[in-house]
Amino acid sequence: MKQILRISVALIFIASGFVKAVDVVGFSFKLEEYFSPSVFNMPFFESHALPIAVFVVALELILGFMLLLKIRLKFTLTALIALCVFFGFLTFYSAYFNKVTDCGCFGDAITFTPWESFVKDVILLLGLLLLWLMYRNQFQLLEAKKPVRFIALSFFVVLMGLITLHGILQEPLIDFRDYKIGTDLNAEKTNIEKEPSEYKTFYSLKNDKTGETIELNQDEYVADKKYWAEGSPWKIEESKTTSKIVKQGYKSEISKFKPESVDGLDLTPEILQAKKAILIFSYKPQEADQEILVKTEAKADTQKDALVLGISTNPTTFKTIKNAVMDGTAIKTIARSNPFVLILQNGKIVDKTPAKDYLKK
Repeated sequence: MKQILRISVALIFIASGFVKAVDVVGFSFKLEEYFSPSVFNMPFFESHALPIAVFVVALELILGFMLLLKIRLKFTLTALIALCVFFGFLTFYSAYFNKVTDCGCFGDAITFTPWESFVKDVILLLGLLLLWLMYRNQFQLLEAKKPVRFIALSFFVVLMGLITLHGILQEPLIDFRDYKIGTDLNAEKTNIEKEPSEYKTFYSLKNDKTGETIELNQDEYVADKKYWAEGSPWKIEESKTTSKIVKQGYKSEISKFKPESVDGLDLTPEILQAKKAILIFSYKPQEADQEILVKTEAKADTQKDALVLGISTNPTTFKTIKNAVMDGTAIKTIARSNPFVLILQNGKIVDKTPAKDYLKK
């Protein structure tokens, strides 16, 4: 029983760490959300999100592998319990205050709602505590040196390090995102339109006479006259009005793909209908290598048979090609390099590459 539990918990941590290691830049974007003013308001850490992401991923992978091989089991279980408590706090905060809708626990491979993430952390924590109780009388017996295990751990660390480095310098080795090569954006848009998500407005009402507060959705509010009739003691607390999803439709990040012209015109139809479209993206144009941007513009502009657009968060980023603007978070979802090039043929992604590699082709 304890062997099965130990191996299962270890594999969960390894799988979670591996998915984030493959796309550690994407995980750093998720940490930036946590550090943002709207969540924990820790702006200092936003600029250090990537090294923090690498550190967290390394902890998950190394501790998970050490648990799998029973290396320094007392230390390993203690560290994993602490890590699980930390993640549990983050996911509970996200769930209770509805701050971050996806913790990024398994990157883009598996998405959890905030409460699902919290429940997952609680279950893992219980599993770790149970393992502690099961092995507490064997800690000293398991400390004997077994070189083969440390050799395996060293090999594992080097391998995961190389995978993580690849994710930082290039695009992720395995693409778990909706924008992977081969994705047909027209088909995705059609699926989204066929199965739209439904949202409702929820009001927080306070009774001026009793001080009681309740939450009602828009239909419940309209259906009962006592909440809105003249002279009603129930008043809407405007600052607490929220919009919540009540029916999940077809989920796809493609729904956020909406490049606009400088004048606010939606360019999506033109892009998806083009026989060939070369899109140069930059989510932080002020930090992008300007020489690479200029050269990428020049190369793309030679493709006279293609629709060429420069898409960023700044309407004046590109100097020789047409500018378009798009939300920075949505751009980050497509690719991690800054800048990068996305090539479409009739709305289908046929290539996605960092701009510096596009110049070598």
